[in-house]
Amino acid sequence: MATDEPGLRAPHPEFAKSDLSQNQGMQFQKYFVPIASVILIVAAYRAYGWGGVAVAMGALVMWLLLHFNRMMQVLKRAANRPIGYVDSAVMLNAKLKPGVTLLHVVAMTRALGELLSPRDSQPELYRWTDGTQSSVTCEFLHGKLVKWELSRPAQPEEPGAGTPASPAT
Repeated sequence: MATDEPGLRAPHPEFAKSDLSQNQGMQFQKYFVPIASVILIVAAYRAYGWGGVAVAMGALVMWLLLHFNRMMQVLKRAANRPIGYVDSAVMLNAKLKPGVTLLHVVAMTRALGELLSPRDSQPELYRWTDGTQSSVTCEFLHGKLVKWELSRPAQPEEPGAGTPASPAT
């Protein structure tokens, strides 16, 4: 994925060849919830009849509503902030862990990230920048964080820094 646009970069070669790019474990998660839901409903029917199905369906709907409510709260908070802004890029860098979801990172930053990669392509690259122009660039593969990088601006050296002050005579 070579690009001529500034700010876009090709994925790291190690990730392109690694098992992360195959992503079988993360594909399994996509099917686990629906299969577990069907198993729960069938088990409820066998154990308690139609009353059990009603309780199991109610529990599943409540679970879905809880997740939907959390997502809406995260996005409502993010809507009030500039895209790609974070209070402290250094603190964000310290809090990030591999495997967290994009929604979790948006909840931590309370802002949507600035999209650096082309739309609808994998991996997705997002950047969050703070007031000191320090930034964290995150790479997400199928919605999960695989790596991130903290970038800090070069600090200009002050004249005479590093030399002890001479005593006045």
